[in-house]
Amino acid sequence: MRNKLYQLIALALSFISTALFAASDTHPDAYQLNLTKGVTDISQEVYDLHMTIFIICVVIGAGVFAVMLWSTIFHRKSRGVKPATFHESVKVEIAWTVAPFVILIFMAIPAAQTLIAMEDTTEADITVLVTGSQWKWHYKYMDDEVEFFSLMATQQEEIKNKFEKNPNYLLEVDRPLVIPTDKKVRFLITSDDVIHSWWVPAFAVKKDANPGFINEAWTKVNEPGIYRGQCAELCGKDHGFMPVVVIAKEPAEYEAWIAEQKEIQRLAKEEEQKLLAMNMDMAELMSVGERVYATACAACHMPNGEGLPGVFPALKGSDIALNDMQKHIDVVVNGIPGTAMQSYAKQLSLKEMAAVITYERNAWGNDTGETVQAKDVNALMNGN
Repeated sequence: MRNKLYQLIALALSFISTALFAASDTHPDAYQLNLTKGVTDISQEVYDLHMTIFIICVVIGAGVFAVMLWSTIFHRKSRGVKPATFHESVKVEIAWTVAPFVILIFMAIPAAQTLIAMEDTTEADITVLVTGSQWKWHYKYMDDEVEFFSLMATQQEEIKNKFEKNPNYLLEVDRPLVIPTDKKVRFLITSDDVIHSWWVPAFAVKKDANPGFINEAWTKVNEPGIYRGQCAELCGKDHGFMPVVVIAKEPAEYEAWIAEQKEIQRLAKEEEQKLLAMNMDMAELMSVGERVYATACAACHMPNGEGLPGVFPALKGSDIALNDMQKHIDVVVNGIPGTAMQSYAKQLSLKEMAAVITYERNAWGNDTGETVQAKDVNALMNGN
């Protein structure tokens, strides 16, 4: 009996200390147990709701443990106490039915208000289409005709433990999403392959990206800064390499950034038009193609082109890379539905697609001697 009493006391103290520790904001981030308050009004609402319900649960838990301890200490058999002989009590039945009902109603009212606010995407100032793709994010600004892919930028040497890992290990991207502060930003979230989940804890935004469906979310960031998240759905072998980085800028800085992106895209289109009227030499195609292959293809087909047997096909010595050039271009441009081979039409430029196809047809001993030019890729994309 004494051992059981000690166990109950230890359990109660552990419960109370954990509750106090979780409610405290003074402990280091490395030992963070509680939710973060975030940087938006809605994230603060979520945090306050969480703490309200948490405190209610702590009070209930403390009360239950107090009754258990009191009963164990003062109503034990060694003191000569005899158990009550009643079988049922209508008053007790009513009390422990009504009391939880009232508590749940008290918790449901603020929870419903917060959930309604989280789902209210009306009157947005900016709309961004977020598309999950194995294993990267695509962002399209619906009002400004700006779009780009965002890929993880962590070096492979860090992943392979050759370099020391930096504080933002696996949470870096080459092109972050940029949004303005003090503006309501609406997110349309979908996927073009499997289920992903776009999650930024500081915004209290976590929405599944389902293929064929569009989910909505929104945020209004109060403070400029860099905010990080990641895919929160097990979406495949590179699930852990699909980070989200959002930069919140002052409205004036954001408008300048949008103007810069439009100019970059305009110049890129002009450059592609020039490429259609010229041929790149083999050396340039191979140099660019090797770089593109390392970032876009090597994860599946391996740096040596031998693929993963039974999972990803080899390009070294393959029929498509040695013989059928048109099919090779079609696979890179349009992908293969139902497989992990996705379309690169929107991910790579004409020059990059031409270069990587040329590289695959001439690397690892394939040595076809054939070059693919930007005009060849463009002809297939336009159905010529």
